[in-house]
Amino acid sequence: MTMRIKGFLARKEIEISVKRYGIDALGAMAQGLFASLLIGTIIGTLGEQLHVEILVSIGNYAKAATGPSMAVAIGWALKSPFLVLFSLIAVGQAANSLGGAGGPLAVYFAAIAAAEAGKLVSKETKIDIIITPFVTIAAGALFSLFAAPWIGAAASATGQAIMWATELQPFLMGVGISVIVGMMLTLPVSSAAICAALNLMGLAGGAAVAGCCAQMIGFAVMSFKENRFGGLLAQGIGTSMLQMGNIIRNPRIWIPPTVAAAITGPLATCLFKLQMNGAAIASGMGTCGLVGQIGVYTGWVNDVSQGLKPGIAAFDWLGLGLICFALPALLTPLIALPLRRTGWIRDGDLALNL
Repeated sequence: MTMRIKGFLARKEIEISVKRYGIDALGAMAQGLFASLLIGTIIGTLGEQLHVEILVSIGNYAKAATGPSMAVAIGWALKSPFLVLFSLIAVGQAANSLGGAGGPLAVYFAAIAAAEAGKLVSKETKIDIIITPFVTIAAGALFSLFAAPWIGAAASATGQAIMWATELQPFLMGVGISVIVGMMLTLPVSSAAICAALNLMGLAGGAAVAGCCAQMIGFAVMSFKENRFGGLLAQGIGTSMLQMGNIIRNPRIWIPPTVAAAITGPLATCLFKLQMNGAAIASGMGTCGLVGQIGVYTGWVNDVSQGLKPGIAAFDWLGLGLICFALPALLTPLIALPLRRTGWIRDGDLALNL
């Protein structure tokens, strides 16, 4: 019986594993967020700055599709059949609406539940075109109605608690958030999706940006000897996740950018008061496509338009440049220097196959 169940699940592409749900689905959710909420925020901000109303409208349309975009992306990562995939549009809309500020996390769970339920019945009847969408949407909508508000409230409360703690203890929380979120960005999980799910903004979001930038710029500059300009760009505006294979072979190469994050994080929270008041997903993006910096800038613009900030000062730009680029580029190689001299980091340890 067990073998028959395993065979059935395998045939349905249902894989209950940390990789499928914790890495593939989360990573896809971040892509869905990027292709809706984040890009919509960028387009809308551009329209506001240039006074082009049509760009503002386009941005609003993109942001309105946040829930469906995340749900479809998750369904794609779970290898859902077409009817299941398309039915997840309604599920994403329901979960995101009912989840409130914690909508992304509600969509994550609702989309997984609906996708797997839909896959179970997909192509099992002669009226598949009715049964599969019905089961997928019903499962996702019922889950959203009963669970999404609770999931959303829990995620929002957790994010609020982290942000409140950062306001009270900016130094300690600056270190902790910067190091943890930065390491998550390098690991094969989605730091962007986690920041979005927790709606991580404010000083805590600024610390997250600092940690992500320390990993990306730090690895890019530290490995310049091995990887040259191709590696500089691939890691600096792409992802430090490229170093994951090298980290497994020699975990000590992770020390310099992580220590750099522990330095830049509290500088961001205590000295420069760097805040992420744009889209929360940008808190976990670092310098990937300069999304983190664009998110900080859109936050500045929002604060100015709402009267919360008198204007964008030169000190703001100085802090952004130092925290996101200059300090990681300077600190990481310096921290790595004694590790190279003692043999903890050897030539070739940071080489990428580009």
